[in-house]
Amino acid sequence: MPNVLIYDAAGAQCGELALNDAVFGIAPHVPSMHLVVRSYLAAQRRGTQSTLTRAEVRGGGRKPWRQKGSGRARQGSTRSPQWTHGGVALGPKPRDYVVGVNRKVKRLAMKSALSSKVRDEEIKVLSALPLDEIKTKEVAKVLTALDTGKKTLIVSPESDEKLYRSARNIAGVKVSPVNNLTVYDILNCDTLLLLQSAVEKIEAIYAQASEEESV
Repeated sequence: MPNVLIYDAAGAQCGELALNDAVFGIAPHVPSMHLVVRSYLAAQRRGTQSTLTRAEVRGGGRKPWRQKGSGRARQGSTRSPQWTHGGVALGPKPRDYVVGVNRKVKRLAMKSALSSKVRDEEIKVLSALPLDEIKTKEVAKVLTALDTGKKTLIVSPESDEKLYRSARNIAGVKVSPVNNLTVYDILNCDTLLLLQSAVEKIEAIYAQASEEESV
């Protein structure tokens, strides 16, 4: 069972936390993480790019010149792809880029990503991050005290407007509630900063899922 240190807002150690093996202690499964990241990035694409084919371009209904005798190459329409203002050959059309992933693979990828952060010692647990008001300076002070990396992902148990608005102007810092946590965000950060209450919620969700799958 992996253990991690718990820090307070001043950066001092204030305890130790035993993480759930079923969530934070598995052997990372790279293929599932790769598939889920591919699916996430593909879902960011709108797929609305479109070009007009020669059938969709306006004009060009008349043959520009007769077939023979002019000395020029034969042409059937001024809207062929080789003409200026002509249609586009083999151009992009609207399409769906979605990569389907089943639920078990998503859960495995999430647990693999969390376990890889524990294995690489890129995870830190914060006892609490109380904010009386929206204050970027306070969050920056905590991150400096904890010596986080250039890219830091702060995970809160619930959506926290004060925390989100306090951290959004700090370069490389992203705030995510547990419900919106993605494998891509976890793997893309240098330091995964979890609030202690967020750890409990993650374990409650994914440990229970592991038990259900094993039955």
